[in-house]
Amino acid sequence: MKAYKPQDIEKKWQDKWADDGLYSVKEDADRPKRYILEMFPYPSGDLHMGHVRNYSIGDVIARYYSMRGFNVLHPIGWDAFGLPAENAAIKNNVHPKEWTYENIERQASQMKQLGLSYDWDRTVVTCDPEYYRWGQWLFLKFYEKGLVYRAESNVNWCPSCKTVLANEQVLGEGECWRCSTLVDQRRLAQWFFKITDYAQELLDDLDKLEGWPERVKTMQRNWIGKSRGAEVVFKLAGTGEPITVFTTRPDTLFGATFFLLAPEHPLVDKLVAGTEHQKAIDEVRRHTASRTVLERTSGELEKQGAFTGRYAVNPVNGEEIPIWVSDYVLMEYGTGAVMAVPAHDQRDFEFARKYDIKVRPVIQPEGTLLDGDKMDEASTGPGSMIGSGQFNDLESAAGTAAVTDWLVERGEGETAVNFRLRDWLISRQRYWGNPIPMIYCDVCGIVPVPESDLPVTLPDDVDLTAEGGSLPSHAEFLNVICPECGIPARRETDTMDTFTCSSWYFARYCSPHDDKLPVGKAPGEYWMPVDQYIGGIEHAILHLLYARFFTKVMRDLSLVSVDEPFENLLTQGMVKLGGLAMSKSRGNIVSPDEIIAEYGADTARLFILFASPPEKDLEWSHEGVEGIFRFLSRVWRLTQNIIDSAETPGSGGAKEKELVQLTHAAIKKVTSDIERFNFNTAISAIMELVNAAYRYLETVPEAERDRALLMGIAEKLVVMTAPFAPHQAEELWVDLGHKQSVHIEAWPEYDPKLAAADQVTMVFQVNGKVRDRISVDRGLSADELEKLSLEAENVKRHIEGKKIVKVIAIPDKLVNIVVR
Repeated sequence: MKAYKPQDIEKKWQDKWADDGLYSVKEDADRPKRYILEMFPYPSGDLHMGHVRNYSIGDVIARYYSMRGFNVLHPIGWDAFGLPAENAAIKNNVHPKEWTYENIERQASQMKQLGLSYDWDRTVVTCDPEYYRWGQWLFLKFYEKGLVYRAESNVNWCPSCKTVLANEQVLGEGECWRCSTLVDQRRLAQWFFKITDYAQELLDDLDKLEGWPERVKTMQRNWIGKSRGAEVVFKLAGTGEPITVFTTRPDTLFGATFFLLAPEHPLVDKLVAGTEHQKAIDEVRRHTASRTVLERTSGELEKQGAFTGRYAVNPVNGEEIPIWVSDYVLMEYGTGAVMAVPAHDQRDFEFARKYDIKVRPVIQPEGTLLDGDKMDEASTGPGSMIGSGQFNDLESAAGTAAVTDWLVERGEGETAVNFRLRDWLISRQRYWGNPIPMIYCDVCGIVPVPESDLPVTLPDDVDLTAEGGSLPSHAEFLNVICPECGIPARRETDTMDTFTCSSWYFARYCSPHDDKLPVGKAPGEYWMPVDQYIGGIEHAILHLLYARFFTKVMRDLSLVSVDEPFENLLTQGMVKLGGLAMSKSRGNIVSPDEIIAEYGADTARLFILFASPPEKDLEWSHEGVEGIFRFLSRVWRLTQNIIDSAETPGSGGAKEKELVQLTHAAIKKVTSDIERFNFNTAISAIMELVNAAYRYLETVPEAERDRALLMGIAEKLVVMTAPFAPHQAEELWVDLGHKQSVHIEAWPEYDPKLAAADQVTMVFQVNGKVRDRISVDRGLSADELEKLSLEAENVKRHIEGKKIVKVIAIPDKLVNIVVR
């Protein structure tokens, strides 16, 4: 028998597919399209099994739909700009470009070893001038549309290196990563995208995204953060200078016992400069610089703050309350100023207890008597107003309206709708990014670079450690002639946030070589939107939100015709080893190279897809890898046995009928499971069919076997394994006597009557009451049954808006969903 040696066949087929251009596609109006896309990687080094999981999921989907007759676009590229390349360049004394392209070459080689069905002709690399030219072009179009502006914002400044630092470069208690000097906060003029102009549409259109996980949509809703309330005008004691706050709880105004400013608030310097309080405020700022926005707002880290020595006057009672600065207040939300009501806000409560500030309850919950000195936590719910003068005894909702009306009448407030979402600061004071195409002229002011002069390219001969920054110190790059008046001018030396590059790359794949537009009209019309997007949950907010924003602006620029970039979204879980996510820093990386070398790429792919449902985390198991290799070896031996067997007619008896039924049931289940991303159970169904075929061979004498039936089953089996194990399937397909690739073979059909021969009726209950019944294949797992029950329309109606406490699934009988 021909032996299964993956090392002998995988490279052969990879080369054959490339030579034949098997995965190169073009628009075809006569065929339905499927655009399948995994989030493109950052070229930071070798791929690990987490990457393999992401790409294998996409590859199965792409191969499957191709075999179903769809015209499938499945491209890849690299998100190649960014701070890690610059840091690595400094550390290793190598140019960022060299480091980046070496890593891209290495990762591309690993992807090809995995047999991924990418259209390599469409590859985009964001640090290629051919790509970032169009990022600059889009910047100018945004600017023409009034969606770009320049304003001052705080940055991290190292006084020793004389350069701006990213938040990631601020370590410990606010120290520079290079020289350990304490970092200062400075205000610099920077560029912003007006994403807030699209805040309402970004929020509303989440309801259109039926193919997105509800968890992701909830995260985006919270990030956009629409809230209704009032803007209230406090005044700085002693000067009367107004300070406006936004609050959703005007009914708690009488409970404000202190006032908070964000460390970045422009008023802070005015309040503390040259005073005894400046040192403490600077410490808070340095501490804040080392924390991300998510950390500052998480509520999990201890809050830091300092008193400014000044007071604000509360407009409802004239009380002067102390003004503090704290890290949990953001300039990105509201006005960057907060009236702190510790009795009724948990973060304010924790801050007040830490710094011994008075807690004054002004909302009394029904049946509870609050004492500010004895409270263990804030009371955040509704109740009756107390200690609030003329508004006493009003319920919270009525009190909110009454206090707001009172403020409006006095000119000290107004009703307001606020979004947590803030305009997108895109300026980055670093080298390895897309140059912002603007020029500063002493006569003409700020002048856009003419489109004919794009791209503004990065110079190669830079000093990454130059005082003041590599681009500002590069005279040839900096000095330019004003395109309007012809006198010497200065080029913008900031580069764009790398999120700008990843916010439209999916559109560029539609026509990656177009030299007239970022996306050609006809290709964009044909391919967009992406039908299935696949990536990690860590990108649920920023990347996906920015991509949605870019798509809407590009629509308004008549570049695309869709409202949303991604029709469906799958967020895969992490790959773990020893209970921890694989990472270089932990030293628990498993390289695909070693698995491929020992077991082959098909084993690596199949294990990663079989070990866990894609949306859940996966624990790496070497024993599991060996088990998958044994299974593929069984598929190989089974197929070779059938090929080598003698021609026999068979009896058409019960055993043959059973094998036919099991084959049709397997096709049905594999088809359904791939479309629902239940790859692990699809593979289980293939395993069951393989076991059934072996039982037939073991129990039916060779002279009585139906070889034609077995050959047909072997062909269907190989076709079904093709999306998962493409190399082995291709080799076996040729051995079965076929000339063209298995990957362009039609997906097998099943007879519903035969496939349904082994079904049971499942009962779906909510809190013990029957809400639905459906017929399902016998033997579905508890996880599969839980998913089916939650998708049932009648069940959805009875659990909507309720919390699921637990799900009890009894295979082949019932599922009971307990809610409250």
